[in-house]
Amino acid sequence: MKHNKVGSVMTTEVVRATYGTPFKEVARLLGEHRISGLPVVDEDDQVVGVVSETDLMAHQAEAPDPYEPKKRFRFADLTRGAKRRAAKATARTAGRLMTAPPVTVHADDTIVEAARTMAQHRVERLPVLDEENRLVGIVTRRDVLQVFLRPDADICEEVVAEVLVRALWLAPSTVDVSVAEGVVTLSGHMERKSETEIALSMTRQIDGVVAVVDKLSYRTDDSRIQPEDQQYHGVSETWLRHL
Repeated sequence: MKHNKVGSVMTTEVVRATYGTPFKEVARLLGEHRISGLPVVDEDDQVVGVVSETDLMAHQAEAPDPYEPKKRFRFADLTRGAKRRAAKATARTAGRLMTAPPVTVHADDTIVEAARTMAQHRVERLPVLDEENRLVGIVTRRDVLQVFLRPDADICEEVVAEVLVRALWLAPSTVDVSVAEGVVTLSGHMERKSETEIALSMTRQIDGVVAVVDKLSYRTDDSRIQPEDQQYHGVSETWLRHL
């Protein structure tokens, strides 16, 4: 069972800036391409930071008002956040405007991993890197959400083929699988408790699954059997612990 990878949904035509790209050019790129941010790369095409609309707004917000009296302060007395804002106020290039270090993903990461990264860091787009950490694409929230547009019939087919038949070596009729709006319901009577745990765990990991409803029962509770004795249907206890 393989998850869709970031590389399968990312955009390969990447609008980017270099450390020395002027402020106005950054603003032009964001406006012309209707994007909220862009990566800043070095001479090796490695991402060193990200410039967003928020960074540009911070520049404008911190710029001094010519009609207000000047306030005297020492840069050394400012907090770390205030220092960053003060630096952005005078920034003229992408390198001075950017937020660093950048939050990125790799092309081989799963879409689920990308979604978690976006949620954790509260960002809308992520630079995508190859195995040598070079920029190869951009993935956005819209790209990530494509996985949840997967038809229910496709999800149901994968649960049966990959979980029941391939992983557990069961006949497809052993468990009833129904899917509605991405919510998978598993119903039926299985031989062992460990089989139900595998079925539920693997189903939750399938792309497009929103939730799993457990209506499974079992005849034998094999959770206390010694690991060296626990072999069933070709699935070992060691394998189960890694789910």
